[in-house]
Amino acid sequence: MTAEPGLARLNALPEAAARAELLACCGSERWALRVAAARPFASVAALREMAREAWYDLDPDDRREAFAAHPEIGGEREGSDPTRAWSRREQSSMEEAEGETRAQLAAGQRAYRERFGYIFLIRATGRSPEEMLSALRRRLGHDPEEELAVASDEQWEITEIRLARLLEQEGVS
Repeated sequence: MTAEPGLARLNALPEAAARAELLACCGSERWALRVAAARPFASVAALREMAREAWYDLDPDDRREAFAAHPEIGGEREGSDPTRAWSRREQSSMEEAEGETRAQLAAGQRAYRERFGYIFLIRATGRSPEEMLSALRRRLGHDPEEELAVASDEQWEITEIRLARLLEQEGVS
């Protein structure tokens, strides 16, 4: 069906194992269930298309469930589960962040959580701490509906990166 070894492996996994691996890419149970149930995928493009459709079909509570699976930017660094390991890698630019930038990000994230009721979510891969802080400040001015849409787009970008990573390796189990 496919020459992609990572995709062939994902397609061949038992349902529960596939869901667990997909949950490392996106913390929504409903999303992982729907994507796992849609297997086998004929191509990586078909997987991405279905995964994207499944993401944007979710209701706000399912999206917030996915957001909650992430540590805060510059926050929790411990843990060996794949999601934590991937988050550390994605947030690696925070290792070089100045103390003042870290403090401003922490304060901004508290204000964000108070305003919107969920964690500040941003695709950290390829972004500097200063870029993330600037985005945080800008997004604090959004209305709740607008911000949910922006956070959802950020989650989708993270999910795409993690799906690619999942297909490159021997799995997350």
